[in-house]
Amino acid sequence: MLPSRNIRLKLAYDGTKFCGWQVQKNGPSIQAALERAIFKLTKEQSAVFSAGRTDSGVHALGQVANFHTHCPIPAENFRPALQSFLPYEIVILESCEAPPEFHSTFKATRKQYRYLIDNSPIALPFLRGYTYSMRRELDAAAMHEAAQLLIGKHDFRSFETDWPNKVTSVRTIEAITITRQPLWRLFAGTGTAGNLPAVTSQRQSSGGEIICMEIIADGFLYNMVRSIMGTLINVGRQKWTKEDVAKILTAQNRSVAGSTALACGLYLVEVWYD
Repeated sequence: MLPSRNIRLKLAYDGTKFCGWQVQKNGPSIQAALERAIFKLTKEQSAVFSAGRTDSGVHALGQVANFHTHCPIPAENFRPALQSFLPYEIVILESCEAPPEFHSTFKATRKQYRYLIDNSPIALPFLRGYTYSMRRELDAAAMHEAAQLLIGKHDFRSFETDWPNKVTSVRTIEAITITRQPLWRLFAGTGTAGNLPAVTSQRQSSGGEIICMEIIADGFLYNMVRSIMGTLINVGRQKWTKEDVAKILTAQNRSVAGSTALACGLYLVEVWYD
């Protein structure tokens, strides 16, 4: 038998139709789809590990996974070979050889997530399932200012669903930003190439219709990003202030924080390794 190899994959996927990354009895999962594809290609039962077990409805732009195989095909050829056995919602961006000790879950040193809110007055149907649609205008600047209080090493149990889920709730957030981004022009429905209309919307002129949160940390608790966004939404609604966010962080009590924002707006963007 040929020696075992460790293959690393970089993935993007639309999580709308899946019950999450991990194999579940109640519906299709990303992990199960990949393991089926690997079996069809290699005739081997291989477990696939991921950098993060994204929940039902959560998307990925840069998920990292790995699996072991005896298959001799070149590492870069796993990308097109496996893609032919996968549903269109799952795309392999890269495949490469990894050291035997590489493990996509345990070797990750930090991750970046993105959360998108469609804050336009009238929701476009194309964004449904890929953003959290909110009609009431949010104060993105106030949300950003409050979010800066979360940077650093803290016990984030106020933002962890069903504490405790991990050995410790202490995590370090390296960066977090809240900005307004313009709606993709191809969905705008007005103007033609070379003859773009003038910007007339006050919200567009102040940055755009999409509120985007970018967050980088050394790790995340269960529903941590969505709970943080749910809390910051209350700041954007002017229901809470940044002082309230500071109190929520130190309270270490999930019941005092905001609700868990919908899964459809969440994306795993990038994973870093030493």
